[in-house]
Amino acid sequence: MELKDGVYESRDQIQQLLLQVLVRSAAEGGRELCWMDADFADWPLSDPTLLGALNAWALPHRRLHLLATDYEPLRRAHPRFVQWRQLHDRVISAKSFEASDPPERSQPSPVGVVLAPGLLVFKRWTATRASVSLGNAREEATTREWFDAIEQRSTDSFAGTTLGL
Repeated sequence: MELKDGVYESRDQIQQLLLQVLVRSAAEGGRELCWMDADFADWPLSDPTLLGALNAWALPHRRLHLLATDYEPLRRAHPRFVQWRQLHDRVISAKSFEASDPPERSQPSPVGVVLAPGLLVFKRWTATRASVSLGNAREEATTREWFDAIEQRSTDSFAGTTLGL
């Protein structure tokens, strides 16, 4: 499946699309990536191709912003990503937000987002409906503003390491 602007409406197609979006944003993305989902459990974060692209992307001057309401399902579903997260803690900002917290908007809010500034915006509206926008500056700006508003009211979560006493 070729990555192109548009709306996608099947669960399998959206899963394939999400993997393509994540790999492309890691391979071609710039200094930062922004990901948001309730728990990332159904994202293909254990995919070896994605983890390889993220390894290459994770240079010291880069930043991956993660927003979720709960990271426990991610920990259970994606141990390889959790291990990658531990190795690359310096480039990751992981925060949690309240599900009822997204800012008021005149438009409906997506349930999942991948934002690679200057490259693409992926929005998952439901499990069977998503949209992709490639290089649309206006869509990127509104998505970034929405993402930043949630991130500002979020708290640090999903630490790379756990300290025991």
